Amino acid sequence: MTPQLIGVYGIAALIVLTFLRVPLGAAMGLVGLAGYTAIDGWDKAFIVFGTTPYSLASYSFSVLPLFILMGTVATRSGMSRELFEAANAVFAGRRGALSMATIGGCAGFAAISGSSVATAATFTSIAVPEMRRYGYDLRLATGSIAAAGTLGILIPPSVIMVIYALLAEESVPALFAAGMIPGILLAFLFVGVVWVIAQVRPEWAPAGPSMPWRDRLRTAKAMWKLVLLFGLAVGGIYTGWFSPTEAAGVASFAAIAIAFGTRAMSSVGELWACVLESLRTTALLMFIIVGAWIFAYFVVQTRVPVLIVDVIRYLELSPWQVLLSIIVFYIILGCFLDSVAIIVVTVPVFLPVVLSIGYDAVWYGVLMVVVVEVGLITPPVGLNIFVIRAQLPDVPLGIMFRGIVPFLAADAILIALLLIFPGIALWLPGVLY
Repeated sequence: MTPQLIGVYGIAALIVLTFLRVPLGAAMGLVGLAGYTAIDGWDKAFIVFGTTPYSLASYSFSVLPLFILMGTVATRSGMSRELFEAANAVFAGRRGALSMATIGGCAGFAAISGSSVATAATFTSIAVPEMRRYGYDLRLATGSIAAAGTLGILIPPSVIMVIYALLAEESVPALFAAGMIPGILLAFLFVGVVWVIAQVRPEWAPAGPSMPWRDRLRTAKAMWKLVLLFGLAVGGIYTGWFSPTEAAGVASFAAIAIAFGTRAMSSVGELWACVLESLRTTALLMFIIVGAWIFAYFVVQTRVPVLIVDVIRYLELSPWQVLLSIIVFYIILGCFLDSVAIIVVTVPVFLPVVLSIGYDAVWYGVLMVVVVEVGLITPPVGLNIFVIRAQLPDVPLGIMFRGIVPFLAADAILIALLLIFPGIALWLPGVLY
């Protein structure tokens, strides 16, 4: 059996194991070990299997738990509610103001949490009761939260961006910069969707009370926490004050200091709970990354990416056709797998193909993250939808999924813009580097 055929069987086996809900890290590690053994024998396979975990003992990997800790502290200390109130002050008096405020609050919170699931879960408890009180249609209420929650993996600092950077051996600061403009643009597109819905279906989005400018400015002062943390976590990197790991450490310390200084946290026990949650999340991600690297070593040995490139040349596919095929594959995969699973499974296979047809790895990372976001809000999995449903058991899933449909148009527009104008993602990294 040729290595390429072994590789095809290995990828098929991984997909089957993933659909059977075998833990992702274990599935990739087992497939990688078995496939490597079939190609090079047990001796070399176990050397790779035994030494790969030690690759994580690197200074650069410490950025991951530190950013996770910052997001956990920010979530538990109530910064999300302050962001929602500040965003609501901006849109107060308009139809759909609460939905627009939810999107604005999610965009801001994404900049300090880096997690779509955390963003969606947090704003469900904050925004839905308010929207229900003012008579918002539940399709718009849940759809705006599910969609805006996806901004958490695009706007920096993003945990998913860090994982992609580690897998693709790309610069974390470059990826953060590349995700900035697309993330802000997507937030504006979501707001535009709410505006259109409010014009077409005004009964879905009643106008709330207006707010004097003095009160708007007073409420907006709560943004200082976001500005400070974002400035330390992201701004500190680009000013040259900190490396990414140092910036994550300083921003985490600042989040803790703010939480205790504003009495949002009042005991060491609460901080310890944040640390334990961060450790659990980090351990899970590291386990997945180890499995992904073992699987990646196996894929390299099979030369499957080379085989895909040969097939592309044989079929005389244009770069656009290749990219569109990959995007369709990602969207289908996103209906069944979560974002981390999609990225760690596909990067070893598709990244060499994308590079071979002349595209940039940083640009591809942003495009991939945007496409993966679609998977977070599409059935049958739609992880963000199920996170919202867990807090709103009285709302049928059908209503939630119908509510998300208009927001998929915004994702489609952003994907098209990234394909037509790659500079949307690459301009800012080019200016900063």
